[in-house]
Amino acid sequence: MNRISLSLFVLLALCVSTAFTLDISKYNNVQITEEDIEELFGLYIMHRAPLRLEPSVERYNYFKSQVLEIIAHNKNPNKTWKRTITKFTGLTLKELEGFAIMASQNCSATNRISAKGNLNDLPDYVDWREAGVVTPVKDQGKCGSCWTFSTVGAVEAHWAIYKGSPSPLLSEQQLVDCAGDYNNHGCSGGLPSQAFQYIQAAGGLQTEVDYPYKAVDGTCYFDGGKVAASVYYGSANITEGDEQAIMETVANVGPVSIAYQVTADFKDYAGGVYVGETCKASPETVNHAVLAVGYGYDAHSKLNYWIVKNSWTNAWGEEGYFRIKRGVNMCGLAVCASYPQIKNPN
Repeated sequence: MNRISLSLFVLLALCVSTAFTLDISKYNNVQITEEDIEELFGLYIMHRAPLRLEPSVERYNYFKSQVLEIIAHNKNPNKTWKRTITKFTGLTLKELEGFAIMASQNCSATNRISAKGNLNDLPDYVDWREAGVVTPVKDQGKCGSCWTFSTVGAVEAHWAIYKGSPSPLLSEQQLVDCAGDYNNHGCSGGLPSQAFQYIQAAGGLQTEVDYPYKAVDGTCYFDGGKVAASVYYGSANITEGDEQAIMETVANVGPVSIAYQVTADFKDYAGGVYVGETCKASPETVNHAVLAVGYGYDAHSKLNYWIVKNSWTNAWGEEGYFRIKRGVNMCGLAVCASYPQIKNPN
């Protein structure tokens, strides 16, 4: 690809309707051409890239490799999930760190809550969205603050369950700015379990309106007089690797904050039950925190799955959510699970 064609496809992108969705499913049956990829790249740079990326030859070549990989993936009948061009497709995994994921946190779950019953006693399907306690999907922006969105999403859901009415939208920025004494690091990462402990000690969380999200590290200005929700009894930490205990908690108590390892293919998730082929399942490698809001079984893939709320906007994945294989500690999702204890655990 030369400098002339680079300029031409950027011009082309300006002339194409912004309604274009970058849907590449047609290339499952039609051979993609270099011109097709150039047009897609122009559209990506203009409308979908999360940064003002320079349309360099190097960026184009990486984008092209990702598009070809996505098409090959989607043509494989053995895959249980689909990929597409997302706003992250043109970013390498290294570039994604500090943007949409955090540095590996070396999570070590406290052996506190283990499975108690029999899986056969649990419902086959749970989705807390249907109970109206899960707040809308948010956008963490260019900040490795996923841990705050997992934390706040959990508190919002458990507060709604506790109160029997919808929770106000709570402040992620308060955690970014104020939870550092609990081994959290703002836009460089943290853990929900440690954030729940901070919330307990601080006396609660303010609303998103009173303490708005800015996606950058800032100076704490928490006002205890404006607390909108509290975590009275701190963090409930699930025994490392005990996926049955997570399932029992999701079924009987509420959503659970989990962390897992994002690898390069995950950024292009479009739908289905995600199965990672290169991710690890150790506490040292988790790099993204999210919220498990339910679980079920997919008849098409014949896989059990978790329903997980992400913080990459509702334009990503399955309206901001993804499903991931359940029962095998996929990508380490069971090594660092916790939830806020609002009611007395005794």
